[in-house]
Amino acid sequence: MQPKEIVTQFIQGIKSQHFDQAKHLLHVDGFEYIGPNMYFTDPEDMLAYLFGMAGIQKDIVVREIAAEGNSVFGVLDYKTYFEPIGDVRIAIWCTVDGDKIRKVEGFYNAAVVENMLNVEGQTFPPMP
Repeated sequence: MQPKEIVTQFIQGIKSQHFDQAKHLLHVDGFEYIGPNMYFTDPEDMLAYLFGMAGIQKDIVVREIAAEGNSVFGVLDYKTYFEPIGDVRIAIWCTVDGDKIRKVEGFYNAAVVENMLNVEGQTFPPMP
């Protein structure tokens, strides 16, 4: 499978909330997620966070996915049920190593996400 296909399947797994399917596309050793307001080295922790977000996820619209070598870039609209904030525009850069994703970097407006996750002083989803 080509890197673009691997990342496309990963995004589809998150979109359809089949987190076990998405998990099988991630390296366990040496995995890294880097975002503007969080960092994970364990794919289980990243997926647990995304599972916690599933309650507000209305849809993930893929605008574009492009690949060059083992780098795959995606532009996504993360549609939410959280009306005060609305939707979040996300860019991701994934590095594929062999047949699995080694690194995911997410780019989005962290202030919007932090406001969305901080309701009445409570952080959602709860962080470990």
